[in-house]
Amino acid sequence: MKPHKLFEIYENKRRIYTKSLVPGTPFGERQYKHGGTKYREFDPTRSKLAAMIMKGCTNIGIRKNDVVLYLGASHGYTCSFVSDIIGKDGLIFGVDPAPRVVRDLVFLSERRQNIVPVLADANHPKEYLRRVCQADIVFQDIAQKNQAEIFIKNCDMFLKKGGYGLLAIKARSIDVTAKPKKIFVEMRKKMEEHFTVIDYKILDPFELDHCMIIVKK
Repeated sequence: MKPHKLFEIYENKRRIYTKSLVPGTPFGERQYKHGGTKYREFDPTRSKLAAMIMKGCTNIGIRKNDVVLYLGASHGYTCSFVSDIIGKDGLIFGVDPAPRVVRDLVFLSERRQNIVPVLADANHPKEYLRRVCQADIVFQDIAQKNQAEIFIKNCDMFLKKGGYGLLAIKARSIDVTAKPKKIFVEMRKKMEEHFTVIDYKILDPFELDHCMIIVKK
């Protein structure tokens, strides 16, 4: 086991890991013990963030003690690894509109106290304006046609100046008839109108028809 070039990420035999913040493997992930420390395997076929790392990203922007606004937190798989990265003094606001999903996040947050579940629709950030604070990171994984507009609205409202935004784009949710690469180019141009684009990767073969764009405000 050795440190990866990215902060708080580790690698061993072409697999990536995070140091487990709390005991247990809530998603049935593989665990690796080395030198008395437990590491959880971060699977790029289950997480766009892990796929981005495996594709050679040099800066995901996420650091220890960061405040993260996570839009589309779902059942919390990627959220749990971000929880490892930011540590006990960081904070994640996990936003999702589905009550059953947020229930799972609540169970996860009972063990991982740096996760705060928020039942809300990311389309309407004013609804949770008083429930979250300014963030160092805005991470979005929402499969909707207007995913770019959702991301921009939330970054305008919550992302600190100098903060990083990570946008996972699902091409088929925007236009099922268009070629994914064409959509990716259009989305990148749209991001460049509002932010400084730091990195861009197509996530094949880990996540088909997906890309991720990392921006700085």
